[in-house]
Amino acid sequence: MFSFGAARVRRRPSLTPMIDVVFLLLVFFMLASRFGHEAEQPLALAAAPGGQWQGPPRLIDLEDGGLRLNGVAVPSADLLAQLAPLMATPTDPVILRARGGTVQDLVTLSETLRDAGITQLVVVP
Repeated sequence: MFSFGAARVRRRPSLTPMIDVVFLLLVFFMLASRFGHEAEQPLALAAAPGGQWQGPPRLIDLEDGGLRLNGVAVPSADLLAQLAPLMATPTDPVILRARGGTVQDLVTLSETLRDAGITQLVVVP
């Protein structure tokens, strides 16, 4: 018969190296991640108490198919030109309502309006 020698006691695997690797990965991802805001979009709250509405309505609907200004479809290139006659000053509020599209579309629209000098944006659901 075959003799394979004395039976060895099986050692349990050590978890210390795996814990070390997990700790190093945790430290790496904590140091590599960003803990700040790239950009902030200050927005007025729709439910905030304020004064009376002044001037004509300025409602921009963001939809899957494009933009609507006061219910009329508007190409995005013509939005600022058609919005200008409705505003007495750049501080007049403009209401943004997202009914489709993505969050990025809403951010892009608000940045476009801010770049044009419109400072009061109100986002409603």
